[in-house]
Amino acid sequence: MQIEEIKHNKKQYLDLLLLADEQEDMIDKYLNKGKMYVLKDNGEVVGECVISDNKNKTLEIKNIAIKPEFQGRGYGKVIIDFIIKNNIGKYSFIQVGTGDSPLTVPFYKKCGFKYSHRIKDFFIKNYDHPIFEAGVQLKDMVYYKKELR
Repeated sequence: MQIEEIKHNKKQYLDLLLLADEQEDMIDKYLNKGKMYVLKDNGEVVGECVISDNKNKTLEIKNIAIKPEFQGRGYGKVIIDFIIKNNIGKYSFIQVGTGDSPLTVPFYKKCGFKYSHRIKDFFIKNYDHPIFEAGVQLKDMVYYKKELR
């Protein structure tokens, strides 16, 4: 496996980005401000992650996605472990905002993230259509945080 930073033409990975954030104009708000990494296995791109500096010693995962046919094989954890390992000493915390979904919340908890806070009605107010995941309509943005050490 190989992880590489993408500095140019980040939108070439739009199909992956849209798996985690299904509205392109929302992706446009953070894509060029953050660092983007892709995970390759045997030369094939299987996932991506976009992170940003929140200026308060907190690194935020803005987007993380694994191609559906590669999900459940540990690739997401590989990316998160890489991000953490490469940012210990630079940041105190890493956080992620996600929908209150039975698919994503258990993943972040398994990676050691703990509930931090929520932004009520984030998805309703910021997206032009209702978003459903695993049959659940996403309403609040729920943040999970992990200490970097």
